Amino acid sequence: SVLITEQDFYDLAWAYLARAHADNVRHVEMFFDPQGHTGRGIAFATVIEGLTRAIADARRELRVEASLIMCFLRHLDEADAERTLDAALAFRDRIVGVGLDSSERGHPPGKFTRVFARAREAGFFLTAHAGEEGPPSYVWEALDLLGVARIDHGVRAVEDQALVGRLAREQIPLTVCPLSNVRLRVVKDLAHHPLRRMLDKGLMVTVNSDDPAYFGGYVNENYRASAQALGLGRDEIAALVRNGIKASLMTTAEKDKALADVDRVLAATM
Repeated sequence: SVLITEQDFYDLAWAYLARAHADNVRHVEMFFDPQGHTGRGIAFATVIEGLTRAIADARRELRVEASLIMCFLRHLDEADAERTLDAALAFRDRIVGVGLDSSERGHPPGKFTRVFARAREAGFFLTAHAGEEGPPSYVWEALDLLGVARIDHGVRAVEDQALVGRLAREQIPLTVCPLSNVRLRVVKDLAHHPLRRMLDKGLMVTVNSDDPAYFGGYVNENYRASAQALGLGRDEIAALVRNGIKASLMTTAEKDKALADVDRVLAATM
């Protein structure tokens, strides 16, 4: 009932982007769930106009680049997701990707095969939450049935050695959110988080924030807390940062520049 007008969605996005800027974040890929708003009578256009106006202002005033990934709520049915995709197609130039989030248990990726096929045909980048609360089989489904290029969370993949082998071999990115995993009791505490094991096994694991206003911990805090709890050193942290750049939707030229910036900072602080 708080987010109603275009300005409300602008304010929400701007507050996040300003906070990201304070953490020296330069590139953001923001997930948003339109169904949580359209389901209570808010027009899709109201949501997208507010978000994209904030993104444009952040680019100009903060020099933070941001893009939008629209997620389907998996506890709703595929027909609802289809209607949401229909609405999104009118704003195709403002949405770079399509994802899948919300309650994972009992809602396997295969439930959304048709709508993801349509999204792929429309040229969206595809990703999905899988293997967080749900089993490793959900990661297999996201890869093989939905055709995603990236897995969000994916921490339970470590329970399936064949899956670990595939993820390492194909260098499929995993957007891990350590503090969220603790808050949602996916792991007991950060000392028991598989992040370091995943990195040691050669997985393209990245560190991210997840609903930071709710769960606490923006991206820098996720790095700091993980490093402290898991004993991550300079090399491991640098690898995670590089993985984040490589796994992003930036252009090749933008990735090369960002990687060079990382190398320059590391060289200057040795």
